[in-house]
Amino acid sequence: MSISLATVATEFLDRPGLAKSTLQSYELTLMPLLERHGSLPVETLSRSLLESYLNGLDHLAYTTHNRHQATLQSLFNFAVEQSYLCANPIGHLKRRKPNQLKGEHGTDEVIRYLSPSQIEALYSLLERNSRLHTLVLLLHRTGARISEALALNFDDLDLANCKFRVLGKGNKQRWCFYGQDLDRVLEKYLRLYRHSNCPALFTAQQPVTRKVTRLSYRAAHNDWTRLIAQNSVLKGVRLHDLRHTFATERVGLMGIEELRALMGHSNIQTTLRYQKVTSSRAEEVAKQALEVLTKSKVAL
Repeated sequence: MSISLATVATEFLDRPGLAKSTLQSYELTLMPLLERHGSLPVETLSRSLLESYLNGLDHLAYTTHNRHQATLQSLFNFAVEQSYLCANPIGHLKRRKPNQLKGEHGTDEVIRYLSPSQIEALYSLLERNSRLHTLVLLLHRTGARISEALALNFDDLDLANCKFRVLGKGNKQRWCFYGQDLDRVLEKYLRLYRHSNCPALFTAQQPVTRKVTRLSYRAAHNDWTRLIAQNSVLKGVRLHDLRHTFATERVGLMGIEELRALMGHSNIQTTLRYQKVTSSRAEEVAKQALEVLTKSKVAL
């Protein structure tokens, strides 16, 4: 008797012992696959079909793409263990490598962040979309990962103290803090746009069934893609770049250990990369200032 991919995924997610953060990560990762192929019998999902699906996720950073692939491999390993499949259709599938044309590097030394002109252009476009405005400001002002933001529930917020707690990598908890600008935008979103019958902070309503669900990464990314397409200065900017922008804005304003704690980095070396970025920015600014001063002296 055939069993659908959606049923296998439900059993995979219902396994005892999964940490809450792991479960939320799995759910967010598997949702796009289930939306597309969830009704298919699991034995009909061929290697070529799954490779085509993974290749279609080219908007993801290679590290996120690898996490998606690892989750799928775990899902199909589970299907094998339950005797729904004889073999994992994507067993030993090579993972995507960094694409240097996209600014990706194996050491992740190149950090992409928004310039002041890009930030100004971005916020000028956000007024008409309260949910995306709230999500973007939250990522920019708190340094939360997109997966952490989408996994938030309304009850995770401490509105009185402008903070919330997330479960990051390694099932580690940390507090994220925000100021009055996000507080105002968040209040409007909660009052006018969030669906209160869903526990998630960021909610979405299906256009046909009218069912309210947690906002998926795919839907958030689609909203983001449509937004940045409105201004060429934002071409190629990723949602994850808002986290990098948060960090580069704070290097030098606080201790590196404090920044590491806010970012949720387990390794201080990861945080120290932002000092290199700040040094590069300082060099650029110094050269620009020197050019201006030189021109002024020539004019005199």
